[in-house]
Amino acid sequence: MLSKSRTKIADALRSQARDTEITVMGWVRTKRGNKNVAFIALNDGSTIHNIQIVAEPERFGDELLGRIATGACLRVAGVLVESQGSGQPVEIQAREIEIYGEADPATYPLQKKGHSLEFLREIAYLRPRTNTFGAVLRISHAMAFAIHRYFNDHGFYYLHTPLITASDAEGAGAMFQVTTLDVEKPPRTEEGRVDYSQDFFGKHTSLTVSGQLEGELGALALGQIYTFGPTFRAENSNTPRHLAEFWMIEPEVAFCDLEDDMNLAEDFLKYLIRYALENCADDLAFLEKMYDEELTARLRSVVENDFVRLDYTEGIEILKASGVKFEFPVDWGLDLQSEHERYLVEKHFKKPVILINYPAAIKAFYMKQNEPDAEGRRTVQAMDVLFPRIGEIIGGSVREENYDKLKAKIDAEGMSEEELWWYMDTRRWGSAPHAGFGLGFERLKLFVTGMANVRDVIPFPRTPKNAEF
Repeated sequence: MLSKSRTKIADALRSQARDTEITVMGWVRTKRGNKNVAFIALNDGSTIHNIQIVAEPERFGDELLGRIATGACLRVAGVLVESQGSGQPVEIQAREIEIYGEADPATYPLQKKGHSLEFLREIAYLRPRTNTFGAVLRISHAMAFAIHRYFNDHGFYYLHTPLITASDAEGAGAMFQVTTLDVEKPPRTEEGRVDYSQDFFGKHTSLTVSGQLEGELGALALGQIYTFGPTFRAENSNTPRHLAEFWMIEPEVAFCDLEDDMNLAEDFLKYLIRYALENCADDLAFLEKMYDEELTARLRSVVENDFVRLDYTEGIEILKASGVKFEFPVDWGLDLQSEHERYLVEKHFKKPVILINYPAAIKAFYMKQNEPDAEGRRTVQAMDVLFPRIGEIIGGSVREENYDKLKAKIDAEGMSEEELWWYMDTRRWGSAPHAGFGLGFERLKLFVTGMANVRDVIPFPRTPKNAEF
């Protein structure tokens, strides 16, 4: 009996050994052949490429080979030999085949034919077995690893910020409530309101929209930290760019100004994309062939070009002078839409843009204000990194470190000082200038993979009316 120790298919395909015993395990992608020989394409998820199994009916019998169909899970032991056909360097001459799990071809959804991405979302529990989603998930792993490596190598500390919170970091609502109260008959106060003092945490709590506020506390003690975890938005947005549950990377750095923040964002993004180009070549080549013929060129363009640094006011002037009839209006004081962001990146500058100094009225309460401009307009030291096809991929700012100015902003927006007392206290005792940003992990993966819909770069998407699997 041949060894049961497993060799990953990726390693087998790279191996220089020949005429050696080997055992592989994986799932059948295809089976073809004739009465004299069967060719089985096996994949174990370690690579986009399959390894060919050559099985002789005389050795295994028609009954066993007849049970092997697309989707079946096998252990194959045999001899690794030079491939007799084109397309792969090696193949395995099978000596033993064990069927771990059969797949009925009459009911198995992933047959050898084209499947729409919409259909695959309906069977998200199986789509990782496809070439497309195998590639996406391997790239996702590579990006997560690169994120941790970048920050570790640059002296950042990984901080786990809470997923359950009583504060809305963005000041924009749209949060998922966390409660153990009976939602049909909750306890009431004398005024008839829900009595959250009887809830598990003794107050109204929600799933976090950002780890930033708590991240600032870490930066004001450790110097520079980053968070990397799930965040939640209860916006009823059914668009290709929005999810209700997604992952965010949020560095916070003490003694950091807007220039430092922009430099960090640019260096970080270039590092991640360079890592993908260097370590995910086979998967990128497949996605480029199938979905986006300009993928590699676009990734290299980001790595090889300096990002444009552009003031919001100048950006508005460029958009107004473009002559383009945008769907959404362009005027000073309005937030830019994706079409505006992509025009600046794809048409005007033809490279990534960092847009800075946004109007204070359209940005969050914690952003540091600039002095009023010549026309008396107030802006904040915010910066958004804009990418081709994506639009905004990073949003960040210098944080307001002055207690009085922060308090005035919180009061002006009608926010609760009672809920933010701890955040404000950091401005009372040893306050320091600091800045940071947030990178949406799924938007990064959209850019790196060339996929068009954010639902196709996360294993199990959570969107309005959809929490399957």
